[in-house]
Amino acid sequence: MPGVLVFCEVSEGRLKKASREALSIGRKLAEKAGGDLAAFVAGSGAAGVAAECGKYGAKKLYAGAHGSLDNYTTEAYATVLQQVVKDSSPSILLFGGTSNGRDLAPRLAARLNVGVASDVDRLEWNDGKLRARRPVYSGKAFATVDVTGAPAIATCRPNAFPAEESAGGAAEIVNVTAQGESRARVIETKISEAGEVSLAEADIIVSGGRGLKEGSNFSLIRDLAHAIGGAVGASRAIVDAGWVDHQYQVGQTGRVVSPNLYIAAGVSGAIQHLAGMSSSKHIVAINKDAEAPIFRIADLAVVGDLFQILPALTEEVKKAKAH
Repeated sequence: MPGVLVFCEVSEGRLKKASREALSIGRKLAEKAGGDLAAFVAGSGAAGVAAECGKYGAKKLYAGAHGSLDNYTTEAYATVLQQVVKDSSPSILLFGGTSNGRDLAPRLAARLNVGVASDVDRLEWNDGKLRARRPVYSGKAFATVDVTGAPAIATCRPNAFPAEESAGGAAEIVNVTAQGESRARVIETKISEAGEVSLAEADIIVSGGRGLKEGSNFSLIRDLAHAIGGAVGASRAIVDAGWVDHQYQVGQTGRVVSPNLYIAAGVSGAIQHLAGMSSSKHIVAINKDAEAPIFRIADLAVVGDLFQILPALTEEVKKAKAH
């Protein structure tokens, strides 16, 4: 019987980073809660990640290997995962904090009539209960909650838990017969610009703000992000101005991110933006205004003209990678 079940997502034949992180913390919780770690993967290629799931500690892989599940729809996935939970009776059910994970977790919690802790950055098993910590009030404080009911459900903030391999072999594949039906149908999937890294899983993010002055100058942000191997981000101000799409927005009304390195160029640091990135491991801020609020949380503050700094930095990164 699994002590912990993790909803895992696959991209290009590999587990998404958020899923690897959820499996890693799930393995530690399973050791304390009792029972094994198991993974659930949907789609025709589900069985293909059994070895990778095992590498992160999963003993079993519940594989919903049906073509009807190749495209995510809340209704179908909730139906199939609900059946897996019923069959396996886990104590804990974890989701990576991806768009799909944040969508599916509350839907399933409602069906199972249990609680869910969202966007958590710490998880512990204490006295038979899952204890979770999550940021509140735009990151100014933390709330610690005990999740009651079985299974206890939580969504894990990306980059909050390190992805750590174990010495396990390939997970045992358990075929899931339930397929699920959905009244929604995926007509088309639009892919972001080739070569761009997802904000949710990025270790490095380069964000731009009003200091870029006009939309055409956002290319400076993209050039550095591509050179350094990071994702592209933006402040709400330039999204509202129509310079870039909302998918790039970092902040309280955009994406909440926790990369290892966050580079903000021309971003003043409004409280709404800080709420979305203040938990980054290292923050580098570039702004000509020495009094910019973002400098209060920056690990490295660069006071200067971003139009001179960004191109020079991009060239230095390219030179370093060429060696």
